[in-house]
Amino acid sequence: MRILSPSMSELHAFVTVARLGSFTRAADKLCVTQGAISRAVSRLETHLGRVLLKRTAHGLTLTHDGHELLQQVEEPLARIEAASEALVRRPRHQELSIAAVPTLASVWLVPRLPDFYRRYPDFQLRFVPYRKDEDFSGNTPDAAIMGGTGVNQWPAWSSDYIIGHEMVPVCHPDRLAARQREGRWREPAELAVEPLLYHTTSPGNWTHWLRAVGAPQAVPNLATAFDQVSILLRAAMADMGIALVQRCLVREELKAGQLVVPFDLPVELERGYFLCTLPQRRDMPALVTFRDWLLERAAADIAER
Repeated sequence: MRILSPSMSELHAFVTVARLGSFTRAADKLCVTQGAISRAVSRLETHLGRVLLKRTAHGLTLTHDGHELLQQVEEPLARIEAASEALVRRPRHQELSIAAVPTLASVWLVPRLPDFYRRYPDFQLRFVPYRKDEDFSGNTPDAAIMGGTGVNQWPAWSSDYIIGHEMVPVCHPDRLAARQREGRWREPAELAVEPLLYHTTSPGNWTHWLRAVGAPQAVPNLATAFDQVSILLRAAMADMGIALVQRCLVREELKAGQLVVPFDLPVELERGYFLCTLPQRRDMPALVTFRDWLLERAAADIAER
């Protein structure tokens, strides 16, 4: 369909000239030059094929067509301008762009977001691609949920610990039942000889866990490495061995009975998940709202242990 209506700028120029009776005053009102106003009105007349204004010795007068157009467009144009101004002036404190570690986002964060939107229905939360080497330079998110060691790793940033310090060994329920029938797995150190599954970026976690549970001499039998936590968990559910994972990433599998914890001992990593941003962004209203909610939900999750 061919659009017959003229541009908004031409209509604004015409209506303002008609209302003020002067190209000069219209130019001042719209913060443009008199020439720009004159050209806009001329384009409008050419587009419509009608003379809308006539210059006389006493100033400007509207033609019959000019009067008709003014009556039809003045009020709608004012409503459009008012609506546009309201949107432009609306506070942006309910908008936030964020990047997040994909594993935590899919397993832990996204399932909890319905609660966030129930509390803050007008909030605009926009996820952007996650970068492991995020440095908040250039066109970046307002904040990022990252895996690391917090202020020790990012001393120039503002970082809040969310969750992820606690790690637990998990395995298939049948493996635990079989070892118990055999009278084994009475001590945590006995896990060291089993096929141990681990993440490619954290091969030292098993050594750390064994030391923390009182078995510093045990040598972990590292069997298979995986570069994604989701695959690591699938391997444990397939009874390929015992995986060592952060508790927050395995809650649903434990509740469903797909995995079990053979030794549920409080062992923590230095690493975890942190909400990071630049110091000057820390007090953004939207970020404060999201951070408070995030920390509340994380505290509730930790309390479920």
